[in-house]
Amino acid sequence: MSDALSLHDRYLQLIDQIVQMTLKGNIRSKEQVYQMLVERVSAGTGELFERCLQGEVDRVQAWVDTATDEFKQAKATRSRRALQTIQGEWERWQQQNQATEAIALVARKITAADSAQRLAEFLQAIDPNRSQCLNTSQLKQLATLLQQQGDTLDDSDGQQALHHLAAGIHQGLASWERLQGHLVSWIYDQGQGQIGFTGSPGGQNNPWTVWAQQLTSPLPIQLFRALSLNEPISEFAAALPALEVSAWVELVLILQYLQQGLVAWFDRLVYDAKVGAKLSISTFLAFSIIWSQLARGFAQATALNSRHRSQFSDGASQLTLQILRLFSQRPYFPLYGGVYASFPGSQLRSIVNYLDEPLKRVEGTQEKARILTLIGSSERAQGQLERAKELHEIAREIAAEAGDRACEIANFNHLSRTCVAQKNYAEAINYSQRALILSRQTGDRLGEANALVNLGYSEVFQAQRMEQSEPESYELAVNYLEQGLNLAEQLGDRQSQALALNSLGIAQVVLEQPQAAIEYLTNGLKSAQVAGDLYLQGLNLAYLAEAYYRLQNANRAILTGCLGMYFLDTIASRDWRQPAGLLTILQGQLGESFDTTLTQLRPELIAAIGVDGYDHLPTLIERYRNPE
Repeated sequence: MSDALSLHDRYLQLIDQIVQMTLKGNIRSKEQVYQMLVERVSAGTGELFERCLQGEVDRVQAWVDTATDEFKQAKATRSRRALQTIQGEWERWQQQNQATEAIALVARKITAADSAQRLAEFLQAIDPNRSQCLNTSQLKQLATLLQQQGDTLDDSDGQQALHHLAAGIHQGLASWERLQGHLVSWIYDQGQGQIGFTGSPGGQNNPWTVWAQQLTSPLPIQLFRALSLNEPISEFAAALPALEVSAWVELVLILQYLQQGLVAWFDRLVYDAKVGAKLSISTFLAFSIIWSQLARGFAQATALNSRHRSQFSDGASQLTLQILRLFSQRPYFPLYGGVYASFPGSQLRSIVNYLDEPLKRVEGTQEKARILTLIGSSERAQGQLERAKELHEIAREIAAEAGDRACEIANFNHLSRTCVAQKNYAEAINYSQRALILSRQTGDRLGEANALVNLGYSEVFQAQRMEQSEPESYELAVNYLEQGLNLAEQLGDRQSQALALNSLGIAQVVLEQPQAAIEYLTNGLKSAQVAGDLYLQGLNLAYLAEAYYRLQNANRAILTGCLGMYFLDTIASRDWRQPAGLLTILQGQLGESFDTTLTQLRPELIAAIGVDGYDHLPTLIERYRNPE
């Protein structure tokens, strides 16, 4: 308190000094006043100076209003003008020192926070969703300020905490400087235009391997090596024997700058904006998944003390949400796509669980609606139909309240698709009709394309359930599907094209038109591959197997069935059982010829899913035959 009073008195003296110099004619310009403020007002104390200045302005104004003596009236008026000059230069000082004040404010908040909340305050300061997110030069200033403030503390624990935080910031910025020149070098080493996070595990063209080679700190090196080998990151974090705050903060800055740098680079791929958007989507998802896995792992890291376990886990969840919120505001946020793009299979199995946990803390915002839409569609792909329906209903309500019509329409469409999977065709038709009406009212052509596809898709299955065998019963449904495909092609949206072609192909399988089905499904597979949607790839392959089987082409049925089974199992979709069931039937019908055919297909299968994938196929078939 004594320090605050002393500073208060010093500021009153400074203001009085400037006024007296003005009255004596010793102030030659406004610049002189400004320089005095720069030299004498300390960073982080602007509020106190402003209160002192306003107090003097009010006092002198009262003097002007009450002075009766002509000499005193003139002096009061001149004093008021001097104070007005100080006010004008103070406004200039504030504008010039806004960043300094912001840094000082962050430092004060971190210092004053409870020990359990200091990391959360730091993460809020670097949140890219904030208008005043600290940049690298400002972070350097913050680290210096935290070091200085730590030196003044009598509390040894508080002093150590601030010093560790400052050290982590310095280390993180230094590590980022080493990485900057290698941000995208690995892309050119992958060859054949294959850009993504799926370089050969541990190989030199794997980004994590490239980045690990540039670093000197143990934690990021170990994490990047685990990522390069597709090891479970939650298990890596849970097994950490020790972890200092400085190392954790360094990792935060490294991952944040890598993610932001990659997105900025991919967004500038003007020669192919769609490729750039796809890669940016993969980047947002990759880093949000990493932090989600780390959050779970830190919570289970029994070797860490309970305070650090909680801080590191909560902080990782906070970072996950920051990334997802930023992602949800991008124009390419995939309202109709899943999360299965450019990731190794081992990282895909529990994505929904990892992403869902931090969302429990988010208020009912537009961002939450979009994130829930993404997760809901992925849960449907994994067979969690009731959970998917619940998420889409919540997302639809939030989107409607927020006025996000595109997101609201998308959730009607997802609800329609989910109801088809539940064999509730009447409700599916209802949802798709609502999506179609709302999309046409608002001019959402992408939503309209998906609504037409979903309406036709639902109508096909409804007609089949009612055992309508006449072709006329399906004409309207197929017409809706074709309208949706045409509109998706006009829009150039690969995801919607893939869905439309897949739906038409399935409809032709249902209508006992296997040759027509093969044409649609083959084109649907190509579109799904371009869109990076593994679920639709797997589904197209599964129904291609059905179509080839009906044409008695066992060779192609086995090939497409194996690929469909593998891809769907990779993303933990329960639909893997459909091609597995067909392969079991073929195995029973062909006997030893089945294994012979599988061996003959080995080169094609390995080219698509690798040696490990090929070796895993018999295990999947056996798992289908003998479920646990």
